[in-house]
Amino acid sequence: MTPIVAIVGRPNVGKSTLFNRLIGEQRAIVLDTPGVTRDRHYGDATYDDQAFTIVDTGGFEPEAVEGVVGQMRRQAMMAVEEADLVVFVVDGREGLTPSDEDVADLLRRSDRPVLVAVNKVDGLRQEALLADFYGMSAWEPIAISAAHGRGIDVLLENIVAAIPRVPVEEVDEAITRVALVGRPNVGKSTMTNRLLGEDRMIVDSTPGTTRDAIDAPLSVGGRDYVLVDTAGLRRSRGIDRRSSEGHSVVRTLRAVNRCHVAVLLLDATEGITDQDARIAGLVDEKGRGLVIVVNKWDAIERDEKTAKAFAEQIALKMPFVHYAPILYLSGLTGLKVPRLLEAVDRVREAQRQRIGTGELNRWLEKCIERHQPPIVGHRRVKLYFATQVAVEPPTIMVSCNYVDGVHFSYQRYLVNQFREAFDVVGTPVRLVFRTRGERAEGDDDE
Repeated sequence: MTPIVAIVGRPNVGKSTLFNRLIGEQRAIVLDTPGVTRDRHYGDATYDDQAFTIVDTGGFEPEAVEGVVGQMRRQAMMAVEEADLVVFVVDGREGLTPSDEDVADLLRRSDRPVLVAVNKVDGLRQEALLADFYGMSAWEPIAISAAHGRGIDVLLENIVAAIPRVPVEEVDEAITRVALVGRPNVGKSTMTNRLLGEDRMIVDSTPGTTRDAIDAPLSVGGRDYVLVDTAGLRRSRGIDRRSSEGHSVVRTLRAVNRCHVAVLLLDATEGITDQDARIAGLVDEKGRGLVIVVNKWDAIERDEKTAKAFAEQIALKMPFVHYAPILYLSGLTGLKVPRLLEAVDRVREAQRQRIGTGELNRWLEKCIERHQPPIVGHRRVKLYFATQVAVEPPTIMVSCNYVDGVHFSYQRYLVNQFREAFDVVGTPVRLVFRTRGERAEGDDDE
């Protein structure tokens, strides 16, 4: 297991900027508003052939005990407890503050190794800013500028010297990345915590509590997953993209891009909304696997017809994702939650399925026998052969004599026949039509 390095500090000292700098991508929200990062946020980093996991935390308010701020403090303390090393970030421009001293006192009592990163030291003239921090403890401060990259190599050298040595290994493609998506307050964080078996995500009744996309590793029954609990997607109209809510929408879209399977949570107490359908459409458009979860199933009155009625609503509102399995669960009580990962596994296998060319062409011949391609003008469309050119999602190239003559309705017929013939539950299927001799993008010589 890779060592864990926790980044802590009071609000707005640049922790998320440093996190992004260390993992090499803009994954954490970075704004000038204190308290934007609320949950633990995990990312992988490497330096000098050393692998480690970085944990970004919300602003550390030592005295906070209640509400979201109190939960942020608990999240930060949990990150410290699980860490092999703590990077304590302070603001060089503001100097040592009473809150910094309170955090330092808590860290000393944690008995964890600590590095002090004095951030926002942008040039040699500002080196004097370190003076305030030398008397804080035996920890020697390191001058950095997370925004400009100054001093980051020195910090990384100190990090790898202080943590257990774990060489970089190739990324394990067996790990399934699962993004939990949906409108605000449908129970994504509660479901994530239920799957993880711990309160890693902040759960609050206020919509929008989760503002960022949070990666959390999970192993169940010998299978490895990364759960991405995302900020709820709201309608884009009226959202200021410069606000934290606007950034959350962007992060959710990126989480869908990064995942293999998206789990769309619907609220059983509210029914299906247009925004639910928009999110489902986004997942389908991106070609990701999809599992639909009707959450809060414990909170409604139901009989043997309730599930069927809900399924009919989904079919009416989201006919374009009719291929997605539907589960009726409760993240709060754990009702039937184990079925979720089983469904994810099945969808993941369908995404990666490869079908031999011979089998595909036998399927295509049967499709043509049942329903001949259309005649366009005086010209009948002829389908010659089919071959699979990609997975994730399964993509089938069909060679024909007249691409423009393959009407949408006939394409839909072929996709439906494909689903009947092959087990591709939960994944989009792409059909690409090409004239003879034309190669589809992504085709290879195999």
